[in-house]
Order: sequence, then structure tokens, then C-alpha cells
Amino acid sequence: MTGALAVAGGVVGLLLGPWLATTTVRLARRDPSARAAPRRVAVTALLAAGAVAAAPVLTGARPAVVALGWFGAAAVVLAGVDLAVHRLPRRVVLPAVAGCALALAVDAAVTGDGDALLLALGGAAVSWGLATLARLVHPRSLGGGDVQLLGLLGLVLGWSGWGVLATGVFLGFLAGAVGSLLLVALGRAGWRTAVPFGPPLLVGAYAALALAAPLPMA
Repeated sequence: MTGALAVAGGVVGLLLGPWLATTTVRLARRDPSARAAPRRVAVTALLAAGAVAAAPVLTGARPAVVALGWFGAAAVVLAGVDLAVHRLPRRVVLPAVAGCALALAVDAAVTGDGDALLLALGGAAVSWGLATLARLVHPRSLGGGDVQLLGLLGLVLGWSGWGVLATGVFLGFLAGAVGSLLLVALGRAGWRTAVPFGPPLLVGAYAALALAAPLPMA
């Protein structure tokens, strides 16, 4: 069942690829008429196929697969926009939070795993709250989009447990630090150069989910 769902997810991701690529370009340029180049469409389709196909592998065959699939599609767009213009649009993050929360609520109702839903909601609240506090104390540490993304990651990772959430955030910060050092070493950035933080956080989230997968059916 999981293999069949993964194949189906890959197909869905490929089909979504052109739309996700166009959405990425339009959000980055803030131009509703912008079009994605063929190369971007191809790369986006492959990334989306992998992200959506990974959902059943990470969750097992349960309704939560919809949440991880939505998260994967949103992650592709968010990473693309952030890499292009250092911005994480709320038009992508907030619907992803709502969609993932609804899918996880359905999962809890079907499987009877209410504790996982509570962990997810608690993780979202704690991650968003701590990120907001960090931004208030040190405004240059995180952008508004980063705060919202951490809330989304808290929801998705918290569903698998506090340990997975902590691991994902740690790996995200680690990936960001290593990436920044590499850019400095290669002369592509300076010590004060702003670098996109969304992609490393998403990489850390997927790494943590992969280490915890799959969550068994309740």
C-alpha cells in the first residue's frame, strides 16, 4: 500500500510541477503574468514528485499522508522563492498550516491518535511563540516569513513528537550555518551577507522526518 501511494504521490507531484513552478516565479517577481522557464518547470516537477512521493514513506498509509504531501508541495515553492528573493510568502505558508492542521485532525479522528494531534498543535504554538520572541529580542535574527515557517514546521514535526521537532530545528540551524560558511569560503558571500534561511530549515525538517519514519498506525 505504501509503495502504491508513493508512486501515486510521485505522479501527482510531476503533474503539479508546472503550476508550482509558475507560482514560484510569480510570487518571487510579484508579477501575476510571469512565466517559468522550461528548466525551472522540469526541476520543480522533479522536486515536487520527490516531496509528494515521500509523504506516504514518512507517514505510512494513513490520512496524515495528505498533510505531508501538502507540506512537500509548499516546501518546493517556499524554497524556490526564498532562494530567489529571500522571502517566504505567507500566501503559501498560512494555507499550508491550515491544510496540514485539517489533514492531521482527520487523521486523529480516523486512527484515534488524538495525542499526535495535540503534539502537532502544541509544537506549532511553541515554535511560533519562541520564534516570535527571538525576533522581538533580536529583529535581524529571523524574518517574519521565518517565524511563520517555524510555526508550520512545529505543526508537521511536532506530530511525530517533540524529539523529532527538536531534531528538525537543530538540523535546520546546522544546515544553515554550514551553508553560510561554505558560501563565505567560496567567496559567494561575506560575513554580513543575508542568506535565505528557509531552505536549510526545510532540509532539516525532512532529515528529522526521515530518521523518525514511518509513524505506525495507531
